[in-house]
Amino acid sequence: MEHELWLQLYAIAIRLDNIWTTGFYRASEIVAVYLWAVIHDRPTCWACHRCNWHGCEPCVLPSQSTMSRRLRSGAVVELLLKIEQELGGDPRQWWVQRMDSKPLPVGPHSKDRDAKYGRAAKGFARGYKLHVIWGDGPLPSAWCIEPMNTGDSVAAQKLVEQLSGEGYLIGDRQYDSSNPLHLAASPQHQVVAAQKRPGQALGHRPHAPSRLHALEMLKRPFGQMLLRYRTQIEREFGNLTSFGAGLGPLPSWVRRPHRISRWVQAKLMINAIRQKLMPLPTTATA
Repeated sequence: MEHELWLQLYAIAIRLDNIWTTGFYRASEIVAVYLWAVIHDRPTCWACHRCNWHGCEPCVLPSQSTMSRRLRSGAVVELLLKIEQELGGDPRQWWVQRMDSKPLPVGPHSKDRDAKYGRAAKGFARGYKLHVIWGDGPLPSAWCIEPMNTGDSVAAQKLVEQLSGEGYLIGDRQYDSSNPLHLAASPQHQVVAAQKRPGQALGHRPHAPSRLHALEMLKRPFGQMLLRYRTQIEREFGNLTSFGAGLGPLPSWVRRPHRISRWVQAKLMINAIRQKLMPLPTTATA
């Protein structure tokens, strides 16, 4: 299965690789070697050895130092982004999208100075979080990696600013913020989140108009129906992690934000191509 997923991604990379480069290896070849390592949950240096390819490797394999240098180059970063956009579809077609986060913990004794302590799965852990806005496509419409101590509403504000189209953004109580600077939705998007402390008065502090409108919506059947739609993102995260090449715990060689972002990006693309090869059953949410 891993070989088939890699072949599909490699074909897309070759088709989209029209980026001029001065290096000996094309960006698609660097991406192919990196994806081979990620699909098999191995470090990049493992994919640089011909004995680990079982006869399906490109003609010439780059060295570990070449991979380390070229993965940070603009051509490779641009190609990875183009593959992600090719697989994700157009987010403007979804008028209801969900917001959530997934903890990515590291060991408490890790030397990663960017990993922070924060809330994770009914407790505290050290590491990072994957924050997403997800529509009905195989990939999130927007996502980012932040330290574990970054609040969900703070990270979501950055994602909302990147989002195109218009519609509703559905979240849990972590996205209900009384700070008018947090999730003050753009004119094109309305955030709908369950009230963090239901039944309590709002007090005398200022509130964003979008939050007040969301609380009024939740008093009506339409708002409650939107809120029930949020649970679909739990299935998206489940699909992302429930197969052999999926996004599991961060391996020991994936540390620092730039490596984690690239690893997660590859895992998201692997999951997207898997869904295209084996479409998942849809579940009614209304």
